[in-house]
Parts: sequence; C-alpha cells; structure tokens
Amino acid sequence: MAKVDLYDPKWVDMVFAHRNQAYGAYKLRKGTTGRNIKSLLILVIAAALVGGFLAWKVISQKNAEAQQAYMEAMQLAKLQQEAKKHEKKEVVQPKVQPKKEIPVARETQKFVAPVIRKDELVKESNTLKQMDQLDDKVAVGTETHEGTKDRTIEAVRNDIAVNTPPPAPKEEVTQKVFEVVEVMPSFPGGQAALLQYLNSHVKYPVVAQENGIQGRVTISFVVERDGSITDVRVARPVDPSLDREAARVVSSMPRWTPGKQNGAAVRVKFNVPVQFKLQ
Repeated sequence: MAKVDLYDPKWVDMVFAHRNQAYGAYKLRKGTTGRNIKSLLILVIAAALVGGFLAWKVISQKNAEAQQAYMEAMQLAKLQQEAKKHEKKEVVQPKVQPKKEIPVARETQKFVAPVIRKDELVKESNTLKQMDQLDDKVAVGTETHEGTKDRTIEAVRNDIAVNTPPPAPKEEVTQKVFEVVEVMPSFPGGQAALLQYLNSHVKYPVVAQENGIQGRVTISFVVERDGSITDVRVARPVDPSLDREAARVVSSMPRWTPGKQNGAAVRVKFNVPVQFKLQ
C-alpha cells in the first residue's frame, strides 16, 4: 500500500470519492492543511516574540545593574571628595634633631718675646731657681713621658648626642584616627571589587521587603594600621533592619590596604554607602 501524505489534500478526495461531498466533514478535512500551516506559523511567531522579549529583559537587567554599580561608585567618590573639602590636611612631621657639627679646637701657645732687663729690675718670683733652692714640696719625676705630638684635639660636648636615632612616634600619634591622609586605604581589588562584595553579601531583610522599605545606608568605620575593620557605625540610617544588615556586611569585610601618612601606616576613618533596592 502506497504511503499517503496527510498534508496533501488529495487524500481527502480519495476518501470522499463517490460520496456526498457537500457534507461538512469533507470541507473540514479539505481545510486541514491550511489550518496546520497557519497554526505552525503562529507558533513560530509567538516563540520568536517570547524569546525576543526574554532576551530584551535580560539585557535590560544587566544594563540596569551596570548603571547602578556606576552610580554607587560615583556616590562613593563624591563622599570622599566631600570629606577632603571639609577636613584640613594634617601633616605630622617626625621630630629629628639636625646633626650638629662638632667644632675642632687646636691647642695654641702664645709666644712671648724675651726681654732683657737689669738684675735689679727682675722680681725674685720670676727668676729661675737652682735645683738646690727648690721647695721640698716640689717633686721632680724620674720617668720620661712623651707629650702630645698631634695638637689637633676634638672638643666633645656632653650635651650633644652623636648619631642619635630619631625618637619613636608618640603613642597619641599612633592611636590618632585620620580622615584624610596622603594615601587613603583601599579595598582589595579597588572600588569595583568593593561594590561587588557588598552586592553579593547583602541579604535583604524580610521585614523590609514586606513593608516595601528601601534606600541607601551609609556606614562609617576605621581601617586600622594592619588593615582590619573596627568601630563600625551607622552614619546615615534608613531603617533599623537595613541598618543592622549593612553594619553586618561591612564588619565581615576582609582586611583592607591601610592608609599611609609620611610613609607610615595610620588609622583612617572611612565611609561606605550600602544600597538596598527592591526589584
């Protein structure tokens, strides 16, 4: 038996040969091929529209996330600029005593020209006594001692310390918290890595979601000299649940690269905005 193509309308004529073709079934079967083609076209068009809409939705969401990350980075940079404008830059100069030059003293003897006078004009105290006329208290040494051949003598003063190392920084300077320093502290990987860390670790509180609460919480903290995070506080609150979550995420951050002042690591206060936005 030959195969019959169901999409070919000729099979309908074969089935309804020598029969009443005015019957509704004949017309219904006759239009089956056209209806199948229309249905297939409609299905393809609908699938293309749905696929295009989903692709547009994904691209729009990615663009929105990139725009949000850019705006947060700009907001963070703006906060840092405002801090630099309102705070005076303080420079701590190490107290190093300048090296003092030690004067060189040279032994000198004044030469007095001899004067010839008459014996009656010379005082007895200025006359050279004979050995037998010396007082018993004057002792004459029996040993020969060499004098100083080099007459250049370095005068050393007790009040000058030579090659004294600079004093250690005071405790009050090491514990001071700066707001603006020469080299500001930074998150490992930069601002983009910081925003990515915050977005991936923030868990939106359920209470805030149910009440439709959103906003930006600003957290202040201190970057210690070893890069650790301490003294985490809420600088600009929005909602208690959002404030607690933002403080938790900031407290869990890894060690930062500490700030430096005059080449030494110091404690620096830093502000970070944490964004909460309902989708």
